[in-house]
Amino acid sequence: MLRSNIPLSPPSSGILSAAVVALAFVALAARPSPGRAEDLISGIGLTHLTVYDQRPAPDGLMSGSPHVHAVTDEGYYVVSGQGRVELHDLKDGFRSVELSPGRYVQFPPGVVHRLVNTEHLVLLVVMGNAGLAERGDARIYFGKAVDGDPAEFARLAGLAKTKGLEGALDRRDAAIRAYAGLLELWTKDRKAYFRELERFIGVHMKAAASLREGFSEAVEAGPVAWGERFQKRLENLPGTGGEPSPVLHLPPETPTLGMCGILRPVTNLEAVGPGKDAEPRR
Repeated sequence: MLRSNIPLSPPSSGILSAAVVALAFVALAARPSPGRAEDLISGIGLTHLTVYDQRPAPDGLMSGSPHVHAVTDEGYYVVSGQGRVELHDLKDGFRSVELSPGRYVQFPPGVVHRLVNTEHLVLLVVMGNAGLAERGDARIYFGKAVDGDPAEFARLAGLAKTKGLEGALDRRDAAIRAYAGLLELWTKDRKAYFRELERFIGVHMKAAASLREGFSEAVEAGPVAWGERFQKRLENLPGTGGEPSPVLHLPPETPTLGMCGILRPVTNLEAVGPGKDAEPRR
């Protein structure tokens, strides 16, 4: 999931060439997020998400940006509020799932999705692969013309970094204008809809292939390492030992701007001990 810290100030110079800007953005998107997300149980990614509701998108809805992942499963547990998630895949096309407190929806990679906030929607987002969705495995849908123009894609995708919250909403708005055309194809021309969906998903799959090495490292450090840890526990039974300390995450004072809304990723984990919101032993 492409994201940036807030508040953010604009860059002091715009002299970089379009090609350099595009490459710099790809490098930024692929960089692991701060902390050690792989320390979470089974190497998952976990994020508290408040879906954008500062102002409506061009279609009149409070929402995030439609996007897709190449190799990462994702799930939404509804903490509070109301809304829905719109899903598009090459097998079944479009459908919409209502979200209310206690509901959980999960989907595999290759599913284009958009969150819609109808009443203060807050989610706990669960991601596979040590949270690769926040480490570069994501592409926003801006339409075919933008996908064919790397400099324009980089400009739009980087709006949150250059303009803060307003930029994140402008980025969302650009995506929704293109997304409206995809929804129109669904109602008027199913063959054209599936062609466009396949094209877009293919663009991200191709881009993700170039990041395979970094993705593999995150998976090795996360779920693969946890699998080895579980196996050692089984082999050591009935014995114990060698386990790390309990850990605690304190929410960051400054949230981040994601494609779907305001994010508070669970990444900065510290060992629990006296003085860390824990009662000393008696």
